Order: sequence, then C-alpha cells, then structure tokens
Amino acid sequence: MNQRLVYVVSDSGGETAELVVKAAASQFYSSHIQLKRIPYVEDKTTLAEVVALAKMNQGIIAFTLVVPEMRQFLIEEAAREGVVAYDIIGPLIEKMSDLFKLTPRYEPGQVRVLDEDYFKKIEAIEFAVKYDDGRDPRGILRADIVLIGVSRTSKTPLSQYLAHKRLKVANVPIVPEVEPPEQLFKVPREKCFGLKISPEKLLSIRRERLKSLGLNDQAVYANMDRIKEELAYFDEVVKKIGCDVIDVTNKAVEETASIIMKKKKL
Repeated sequence: MNQRLVYVVSDSGGETAELVVKAAASQFYSSHIQLKRIPYVEDKTTLAEVVALAKMNQGIIAFTLVVPEMRQFLIEEAAREGVVAYDIIGPLIEKMSDLFKLTPRYEPGQVRVLDEDYFKKIEAIEFAVKYDDGRDPRGILRADIVLIGVSRTSKTPLSQYLAHKRLKVANVPIVPEVEPPEQLFKVPREKCFGLKISPEKLLSIRRERLKSLGLNDQAVYANMDRIKEELAYFDEVVKKIGCDVIDVTNKAVEETASIIMKKKKL
C-alpha cells in the first residue's frame, strides 16, 4: 500500500496539531500514513510551498495557525489548488470567542509560555530522573510521592507520568538481597505506594524484556520461583512501612496514576 502524506503546519512548534493527526491516523493502518511537520511558519510563501507539495504528493494539510490572515490565506490557497486543508484550532477559537464574548490574542506559541506551572513541571521531571530506581535515597524524604515495587512494575514510567502532573516522585526497587534504605521507613506512610503485580503477569513481562534485549528468557530474572521470592519480600516491606498497595497487574500507567492522585486528593 502506498504511503499517504499529512503535512502538519503550525505557526508554533506543531506539537498540538501532530498529536491530533496521530490520534486520527491511529484509526487506520497508521504505518501507511506519514506525517511531515512544518513548524514556526511565519510567511505566506512557506504556506504556498506546502500547498504545492501537498498537491504534488496528493497529501492532506492539517494546521494550527492562530493568526487569521495566515489561516485564511492557507484555506484559500488550498481550495484554489484542490488540496484538502483541515483547520484544527481556528473553528474552536471562533466558537469560544463567540460564546464567551472574549477577544482572542491571536499570538502563536501561547501553550509554551514559560510560567510558574511550566517550571514546576520541569523541576518535577528532573527530580524523577535524579531519584529514579533508588539511585539516591536522600530524595525519598524530599518527594511528594514514593513508589516501591519489584523490577518491571512500571515504577519509572509512573514516576514520569506523575512528574508531568508537577509531583516530585522517587521510586525504590525492592530486591531480597538489598536492604531497603532507612529513609523508606521514615517517610510518611500516606506518601508511599507499593506496586504489586501477579506472578504470572510479571513472568510474562520479564520474559519479553529479556527477549527484547536478545537474552535467554529462561534466566533467573524470569524464573517463577525467583519472582515469588521477590514478591514475598515485597509484601514484608510494605507491611513494615504500612503504606497503600496498588495492584498494577492489568492497569495502564494512567489508571495507576489516577488512583494515586485520588488517594492524595489531588
């Protein structure tokens, strides 16, 4: 099957438009839909060139242009050349303006404005990286949330997801041969969450992990007896701490994060 092209045009970085197009493409055999992002467009010449490319390659243009003059030019130029151009943000801006009786700023890149909220998010992301996988136990007492669990219970991706919610997260792996850091037993129990998983699910995940690394999937790391030993030790640790435990066996990271945020009343 020939690859279809979607030109993603924006007067800013184009992330918003690209996310929308990817979401739409996921409803098809998206491997056959190629995206070409054209960000930070500031002149009509570039828009005309994109229209010419889309016409030549029988592609679609999806765009987020907030300046009315640029938006209208692209719509008219595309119509003149018989190219499909889809305005992602313009109609919504107009509807909000009409309904709320507000005047848009028509300034590109406002999503990227560096405000206090943005810096808090960056700080939380950096914190999650620094205190990932028990690298520095000093982060445990500084964290908003502490995650504990055996290997492959989604501690790292969950830490990053929560960091994007501006929460400082430290995570600590639980391994029978390694004594948990003393800070873990000093952290307020309401800040700590244990992540448990069924032995069968963990075995499957670990075997797939080993295969992806080109290693033998029968290694001790993916041995059922070893897994049960690790989970039993995990149970001992969480009982000693007295923290909440969340079963992540069949949960997406977003689901687990939602449970944690509800418990924290965030």
